[in-house]
Amino acid sequence: MTEWKKALALVAVFLGLWFLPLDSERFVGALHESLALAKWYAQEHVLLCLIPAFLIAGAISVFVSSAAVMKYLGAGAKKVVAYPIAAVSGTILAVCSCTVLPLFASIYKRGAGLGPATAFLYSGPAINVLAIVLTARVLGARIGVARAVGAVVFAVVIGLLMELFFRKEEKARQATVLPAAGESPRELWQEVFFIASMVGFLVFANWGAPAAGETGAWAAIFHAKWILAGVFAALTVLSLVLWFKKDEAKEWGESSWTFAWQILPLLLAGVLVAGFLLGGPGGGDRGVIPNHWIENAVGGNSIFSNLFASVAGAFMYFATLTEVPILKGLMDSGMGDGPALALLLAGPALSLPNMLVIRSIMGTKKTVVYVALVIVLSTFVGFGYGLIA
Repeated sequence: MTEWKKALALVAVFLGLWFLPLDSERFVGALHESLALAKWYAQEHVLLCLIPAFLIAGAISVFVSSAAVMKYLGAGAKKVVAYPIAAVSGTILAVCSCTVLPLFASIYKRGAGLGPATAFLYSGPAINVLAIVLTARVLGARIGVARAVGAVVFAVVIGLLMELFFRKEEKARQATVLPAAGESPRELWQEVFFIASMVGFLVFANWGAPAAGETGAWAAIFHAKWILAGVFAALTVLSLVLWFKKDEAKEWGESSWTFAWQILPLLLAGVLVAGFLLGGPGGGDRGVIPNHWIENAVGGNSIFSNLFASVAGAFMYFATLTEVPILKGLMDSGMGDGPALALLLAGPALSLPNMLVIRSIMGTKKTVVYVALVIVLSTFVGFGYGLIA
């Protein structure tokens, strides 16, 4: 950074402090909401979502060979194989836009092609089966089906376009991926079992609550979630004890910590900013941006209303399944069907914390293009849906 840039940065900070609107109730309330969202995120998502995700990412980085990743997800893999695997792998996790990040980082650094990796990045939070079912039940079958079809198509189209736009850079990056050093001392099924056990814990420990009075498989699984999560946790520990050496376990822990140190500070910064701008976890009109601005901007079915819904959704943070009740409130306030679908396609897959971390993994240019693709596709699909809804 040049001396002029340092001086300008200091002047900007000074002016910001000089004009700090501490007498504004909305500003002070937004600061409180920022901290409230960070507190809620720490309580609800770090222990059961992020820590398991970091452990899974560390395991993929250490125990899954780069040859296996490149065979099924690499730039040279058949597209009819790579993209379905990426989409299905993301779908079964039922994670939010932040929990998917360490998993994306691990397969991307292990040699996955940019296209399949970004398809996985989008599909994890966007094609969440539980959220799609909840969407159909709360908002109607038609928008639930539209969300499911749109998200599946988006994962593939975004991946293919990212691969096309950055084919030269990807070719150079793939050349730097180091092959696995030697053969694993374990059978492949043992490593798959170990990672699948952690995935099982992640899925069931975060299983969403059913609607009031609901019965059926969803409710039954929810009532047994801690038993199921405990079984998968026990299987993880057992497989670790039986099949892995002490130095391998240490390497796994170090790799998991590397992902945590890379991602957590950026997530914290993003959550604080998101809470300040749009309010905390309890909803209501408490962020620095008034809710009625959003409600007024997403009525009807214009290109602008769909674009606004896509952009607003992209910067908001939605925990898994929370986008549905939030959207229900917006639709009750006059939000159009098209903008509602646009927000559903853009919002869960992106967030401000998510963008900050993606940039640290694959750079500014690729991140901007990825975010732009999600927003543009969501805008036009939402607009088209609004015309026929």
